[in-house]
Amino acid sequence: MCSSVIRLIHSLKDGLKLKNDSIENAIRITKYINTMSKKSSLKSTIAVSLTNYLDAGAIVAGASGLTLWQKYLGLSELHLGWLNFISANALGAAIGAIIGGFLADRFGRKFIFTYNLLVYMTGVLIVMCSVNFPMLLAGFLVTGISVGIGVPASWTYISESSEVNNRGRNICISQMSWGFGPMIILLLGMFFAPGGYLFGWVESLARAIGGADIAGDALNVFSSRVVFFSLFVVALVAWLLQRRLDESSEFTATHEKKSSIVDNIKLLFTNKIAVRTVVFLASIYLTWNLVASVMGFFQPHIYETAGGVSNEYANMLSCAGWFTVVAITFGLSFLIDRLPHKLFYVLGLVAAIATWLVIIKGVTGLGSLWAFSILWGINGGLSVQIFYALWGSELFPAKFRAGAQGLMFFVVRGLSAIWGLVFTYIYGENGEGFTLAAYCMIALLLLSLVIGVIGCPNTRGKSLAQITKERYGYDF
Repeated sequence: MCSSVIRLIHSLKDGLKLKNDSIENAIRITKYINTMSKKSSLKSTIAVSLTNYLDAGAIVAGASGLTLWQKYLGLSELHLGWLNFISANALGAAIGAIIGGFLADRFGRKFIFTYNLLVYMTGVLIVMCSVNFPMLLAGFLVTGISVGIGVPASWTYISESSEVNNRGRNICISQMSWGFGPMIILLLGMFFAPGGYLFGWVESLARAIGGADIAGDALNVFSSRVVFFSLFVVALVAWLLQRRLDESSEFTATHEKKSSIVDNIKLLFTNKIAVRTVVFLASIYLTWNLVASVMGFFQPHIYETAGGVSNEYANMLSCAGWFTVVAITFGLSFLIDRLPHKLFYVLGLVAAIATWLVIIKGVTGLGSLWAFSILWGINGGLSVQIFYALWGSELFPAKFRAGAQGLMFFVVRGLSAIWGLVFTYIYGENGEGFTLAAYCMIALLLLSLVIGVIGCPNTRGKSLAQITKERYGYDF
């Protein structure tokens, strides 16, 4: 009897030890899965964020070489306005976004990643080979359409593949890529610009392609062609990475309930909560982007005309601003999932308004130009675009999440295209209307500030499923 009791006690101890070991193993496995999930989330975020690099890179590549193309092709300020109108900065992206958003909801985020960058590379090649204004215009348009197609899918994919407490961080990483693109493109533009450190290499390449007698503006514009070639290389790498990504699990789950593009559009426009959300997000993004689109495309040109500096120095000023964007966004990535979104939203717009107050006070020298550049960089690091991308991917159900973003992007970039044309008339041939333009910019930024503060949603720390349930109920 005693020996049986002893054996029973030992077996219970062994069973308890086995149970404890199983629990410990389960905990270790769970921690490992969470760690791998975070690594996978970060890896996919970086791959998809290259879309933002190519978006901002395309805008700034055109901007940094704008004066060179103007001289080479004999373009007027109106021509420049049309280039902005149909580029990745405005109409081209608008057209692409409304197409790409609903395609991503119907056929999947991976579908966009598999094919879209092939269109981008085609557009960049057309720009590289341009010898007249129609070719240059066509290249800007094709590139812009591709940018628009990719943006809604990329922001949606990043949010859907992120953990609850890392969603804001991953959107910030995407925004850092949006800052890295211009910074690197402007550095290349500065090095390859006429008189730059690497212009000798550009000159050798130009003579090898265009003949030994190439000179003047035809020679100088090769620096811009080389910059666009760098975008082609990055697009090729991004395409190879993105086409290997797995489909979003949220899309896969939603896609089991089959619905057409038309059905999703009807659903978006007939749901009152969705319509109110579209109005809110489009309002804050539009009022901010009307300012940002002008800055993105015309900033180096503004430095050259209003500030009277060289193309090389203008690119350096812009580059410093974009470095500030990257640095501020990097810091924000550690805080955005921990502190109220409204705090950073307000700080970013205060910096933006201060940027244009510098202009109203007057460009009196390099000091004011540097202040203008750095302040706008702080705004870029805390920009409305970060919160638009984050909230836009949180506040809609997966069924029409990308489509809603595409619709808003279409409206915002389309109106930005029209504003770009209007701005050229306000600004004038030599920057004589810049002070009036600054007052217009401040009014727009104040609107973005007020609307954002009133409508700022409380989504921090909540899963996408939880947010959808709170806002729309169980129907989605």
